[in-house]
Parts: sequence; C-alpha cells; structure tokens
Amino acid sequence: MTDALKRLSEEGVAIWLDDLSRQRITSGNLAELIDQQHVVGVTTNPSIFQKAISSGDGYEPQLTELAARKVTVEEAIRMITTADVRDAADILRPVFDSTQGQDGRVSIEVDPRLAHNTLATVAEAKQLAWLVDRPNTLIKIPASKAGLPAITEVIGLGISVNVTLIFSLERYRAVMDAYLAGLEKAKERGLDLSKIHSVASFFVSRVDTEIDKRIDALGTDEAKAARGKAGLANARLAYQAYEEVFGSDRWAALDKAQANKQRPLWASTGVKDPAYKDTLYVDDLVAPNTVNTMPEATMFAAEDHGQITGNTIAGTYEQARAELDAVEKLGISYDEVVQLLEDEGVEKFETSWNDLLKSTEAELARLAPSEG
Repeated sequence: MTDALKRLSEEGVAIWLDDLSRQRITSGNLAELIDQQHVVGVTTNPSIFQKAISSGDGYEPQLTELAARKVTVEEAIRMITTADVRDAADILRPVFDSTQGQDGRVSIEVDPRLAHNTLATVAEAKQLAWLVDRPNTLIKIPASKAGLPAITEVIGLGISVNVTLIFSLERYRAVMDAYLAGLEKAKERGLDLSKIHSVASFFVSRVDTEIDKRIDALGTDEAKAARGKAGLANARLAYQAYEEVFGSDRWAALDKAQANKQRPLWASTGVKDPAYKDTLYVDDLVAPNTVNTMPEATMFAAEDHGQITGNTIAGTYEQARAELDAVEKLGISYDEVVQLLEDEGVEKFETSWNDLLKSTEAELARLAPSEG
C-alpha cells in the first residue's frame, strides 16, 4: 500500500468521492474514507441516487413514513436525497471548517429534466439550498446553454455551485465567464464573496470513449496512434484556460474583494477501457487547486499503485493541442463529439431520474398503509 493519495493531496488535488448512499453514511464508511483515504468531498448525481435507493439499503424506514404521509413521488425523492446530502455534509463539516470552506463539500444536482429551462433551474437550486440547509453544500447545475445564465443568477444570490457536464473548451470558458458574472452580481448586492465557492466539472474518460470508438472504426495505424490521448489533452487545455481566466484583470478585481477561484474538477475519472492503466486520469491530471472526484474503485487503485510524480499538467499544452489537432486531421469532429457527449450526459441523467421515479413510486405503493 502506497500513500499516493496523501501525495496527491499535497500536490493540491482535492480528493472527492463520486458516490453516496445511506449505507455509506450510517455504517461509518464515509467517515473512514475521510480519515484514511484523504477524502475531502462528495459528489452525487441522479445515477448515483438511483443506484443507492434502488438497492434499498437503509431507506425503508423513511419510505414507510413518506408512504404514510401520501407524499408525491417527487417529494419523496427530494426528502430522501436531501437527507443523505445533509448527513454527509455534517460528517464533512470539520473538513469544511479546517479548509475555510474550500473543501468538505457535498454536491446535489438539480432535477435533470430542467437542464434546458433557466428559470426552473434557478428556482430548483434555491429550493435545494434551502432544503439541505448546510453551508457546505454545492448545487450542481449542468453546463447546458440554459444552465449558463442560471449559474450566473445562482452565484449572484450567494449560493455555491458545482457546474457539471462540461466537455468542450469553448463551453468551459463560457462557464468561467458565467461564474465571474455571478460574482460581480453578488458583489453589487453587497454579499460576502469569500463565502461563495464553485467547481467546474470537466468530464474526462467519456471523451476518450467516444473518440476511441471513432478511431477504431477508421482502423488505420495512423488513427490507432491517437487512441487514449484526447481525454487528457482536452482536460489539460482546460487547465490552461483556467490559468488564463484566473490570471486576468477581470479576476484581479474580484480577487481584491476576497472572491474564490472556481476550481477545475476532473469528473468521469474511472477508466472505461481495460487497455489503459486504471489510474490514468488520476496520475496524469495533477496540478494545484484542482479536484478529482473518483469512483471508489479508482480511489483504491490510486492508493494501491498510483504514480504521483508532481505536476503532470504544467508544460503539456503544446503537446495537448497537437493531440487534439491529430484527432481533427483524422476527420473526427471535436465539436460534434463534445456536443454529442453533452446531449447524452443530460439524457443519461434524465433516464436515471425517471428510473428513480418509477422504483420509488413502486416502493411507496408497496409500503402504503392499508385503508381502514
């Protein structure tokens, strides 16, 4: 057993767990991961909750009470998911306090069916922040076109945000712009900018999965040489964009007002292709002031045999640009791939949410008290 996770933390990479369930909370597992695996945050999404609640571990008592009250299925899901997030936030509160609010955070996502509705997303974000009622919550808002103005508005209200489902460099720049605009609104309103935090979740492995599929269809040796490079290249160029934006004059004015930088968060860091090392998106995305949210299997792989050798992003920008250019030269459209991935990402979360609605509705019906 190495202490690669400790070294990763020392390099400025915050380790967050990309999973949550009531079982993790009540068994002491989450507290153990914080204590032993240097975990300083938790992310959730509709797919994670669908898996946790469908597995049933620990949810029946609350579902029984909700069934007795005859709540709607939407209300039941909100009560269950916000309870888990609240409890996880309480477990992480000491981390939140010791890092002055940077870490110790738990993310909860707005209803994915609202991804293309700005007003509804803002309303939902406000409702979730009120329901969870913990300062160490991040409200997840997708980086869809409708999500961008919602990010500005929610940040402008002083609510901390995790921007999710970012695949393209152009959209990432728009996300950072939306964050800065939100901070400027919050400043105009006289809010304390030091209390507002944000991360931008830039997805990694899905880019390789889609581009590799297209490379394999081409089947040439030239194409095969480009396999497994686009995901890292894309993320590294995102970090370059982060350095530019948070080194700008516009940022300097907000920095003086005690604002916090929006950290890049590497999401989708579980390796999908067994041909690649299982710690690829951990070892090769090390840079200061970043977050890596890992599935548990990836975290334990990194702990066991991760190779943390210092900053693996600095000095890579020229090579990263060349690697993305090589993909374009093969006739694979970057713009088409990242748009497809965004559309699929929203769709997958909607599907998980709808599955969660169905399974929860069935449980409520099963547990409903008999009349009379």
